[in-house]
Amino acid sequence: MRTIPSSELIINDDGSIFHLHLKPEQLADIVILVGDPGRVAMVASFFDTQEYSVSNREFNTVTGTYKGKRMTVLSTGIGIGNIDISVTELDALANVDFATRQEKAQKRQLTLVRLGTSGAIQPDIKVGQFVFARTSVGFDGLLNYYKGRNEVCDLEIEKAFMKHTGWSDLLPKPYFIDADPSLAELFRDVTIEGITIAAPGFYAPQGRWVRLEPADIHLNEKIESFDYHGRRVTNFEMESSALAGLAALMGHKAATICTIIAQRIALDACTDYKPFVRKMIQTALDKLATL
Repeated sequence: MRTIPSSELIINDDGSIFHLHLKPEQLADIVILVGDPGRVAMVASFFDTQEYSVSNREFNTVTGTYKGKRMTVLSTGIGIGNIDISVTELDALANVDFATRQEKAQKRQLTLVRLGTSGAIQPDIKVGQFVFARTSVGFDGLLNYYKGRNEVCDLEIEKAFMKHTGWSDLLPKPYFIDADPSLAELFRDVTIEGITIAAPGFYAPQGRWVRLEPADIHLNEKIESFDYHGRRVTNFEMESSALAGLAALMGHKAATICTIIAQRIALDACTDYKPFVRKMIQTALDKLATL
């Protein structure tokens, strides 16, 4: 059995994992992921009890209970790279023996649900609606670095998408990864289903043009018109693909739900979106408490 070197899995002197600063006993089986460190307090305000509160860099964590169910809420910060850190370290907390630096024989399965904000790219999706990323599209290339990528991805829709958009060889190869089916069923009656793109940036990777012109100014139009057996791309955000992909490879359940705060087609954005986010949090907690 492989012993993981200290350079590959860094454990702090207090027994916590390097970036998150969490110890294994501080992690619940249900983990809510948010981007904004300030949103952790918003989620935790719904908890009935709080056991642990840990903070390091952008990674804020609170573990407590909601309606008797133990849960952890963790802020990841923005972007795919932070998801790579967060999910890998959460899995290590669950499935690596820190004393021996070896994988545990008995694996622990986590339920990882990201609650985020997003911009819609279809005209009928309104600000304030909740989109469940039934499939996430990674424009970031992260999963391409991991063995087993093709076994967990939908290769047929990937090919169809690349052909439809005339995908540039200069860009990372996109990957399509499904959310956990049981979580899709759990949230079916409180969300609308979509295909969510996770972009490696906020501006040109999502078709925005401030001063630097995107390499393909028509890419968003091609994305909006993509149809795969009646399914369409619904929204942009920046984390869902890595979460779904890493979880699938590691044997965890994962999903992303986003509150729509911008309508890219109508060129409209809502800056006072906290009421929508609070409603999404309450809705998600109520559903997760039934697990």
